[in-house]
Amino acid sequence: MTILVLNCGSSSIKYQVIKMSCANEYSLLVKGQIERIGLSDGLLVHKPVDKPKFELTKSIPDHTSGINLILEALVDPDHGVLNSITELSAVGHRVAHGGEYFKDSAVVNKTVKQQIEACFELAPLHNPANLKGILSMENILPNTPQVAVFDTSFHQTIPAKNFMYALPYKYYEEYRVRRYGFHGTSHKYVAQVGCKMTGIDFDHSKIITCHIGNGASITAILDGKSYDTSMGFTPVDGLIMGTRCGSTDPGALIYIAEKEGLNLDRLSGMINKESGLYGITGVSSDMRDIHAAANRGDERAKLALAMFVARIKKFIGQYAALMGGADLIVFTGGVGENDYLVREWVCEGMEYMGILFDKEANDGVRARDIIISTPDSKVKVAAVTTNEELVIASDTFRLLKKRSE
Repeated sequence: MTILVLNCGSSSIKYQVIKMSCANEYSLLVKGQIERIGLSDGLLVHKPVDKPKFELTKSIPDHTSGINLILEALVDPDHGVLNSITELSAVGHRVAHGGEYFKDSAVVNKTVKQQIEACFELAPLHNPANLKGILSMENILPNTPQVAVFDTSFHQTIPAKNFMYALPYKYYEEYRVRRYGFHGTSHKYVAQVGCKMTGIDFDHSKIITCHIGNGASITAILDGKSYDTSMGFTPVDGLIMGTRCGSTDPGALIYIAEKEGLNLDRLSGMINKESGLYGITGVSSDMRDIHAAANRGDERAKLALAMFVARIKKFIGQYAALMGGADLIVFTGGVGENDYLVREWVCEGMEYMGILFDKEANDGVRARDIIISTPDSKVKVAAVTTNEELVIASDTFRLLKKRSE
């Protein structure tokens, strides 16, 4: 089964073509992305596995135009990977928010599209773009089955005691205000890979996964199911992130809004786009820039790193307490996979919890699956490169295979 995986943003499309012969056997044919949709200088970057990279700059007015451009690139005689577009068996889509509708991925039909649209209010920046990708593919290849894979579905197993807020209950009943969590496909994937690496039974274990990038979240996985997660009703909750503030006293936000005369839109912009590492340092939201500034002696950069690490340690401790311990801790995401110093600082002083960190194994390791705890460590620690596109392709394969049986 040859599957096109699409991740549609408001002005971008990331894509991969993955060929799956069975659930555990696959090969990547190409990956790429389109940027600057809606502008005259849109950009296609197409990277076939066995051919040179191809780039094209042209006007890309909308998502349908962008997807048409991708399909043309896939069958191009010079840089294509398919003889005909009919070789595509299915399309798998990343969809940000499934609300309480979806506990699993779903084959797209009329009801699924309506439910994705019903979640527009919950994810106004992502769900409309995700649905545009689905509708565009319907127009171009109307007979090709599509599957929606939701960031939130893995977290639908979280019990009410962990997903509810202590607000008047009517806001849950009327508006479904609760913790939803995100990065679900990544958390599930890296937990399963980490278990295979360490010989731990995914379905009978206590795992803490740390997806740490510009957006960041930590999840407690108990016996193969999400039990709690740091992101909440929106992705702004939990960890300190590139430009998001993470967990903050709501009273402090009200106080700042009153002092500064901020309306709700301005307050939302502050906590989402002007806070986090960028807000603390005033330098950058990129961890590489912050490390460089700290090495030059910048005290605010040093403070930001210390705060960033401390918040991760807090959530690891909380989730270990919640689950009654931990068998495995996994680092992933842009920072988790590449920043070996952050991994070391997080695990520093955690011997009381059963973590014996292997500094030598960890030093200098970037973007590689590796165990970074000692052989006699009670709690195993690993760094795993996430592959959300593979999860989307695997779910697409699984659901369509099941439908055909």
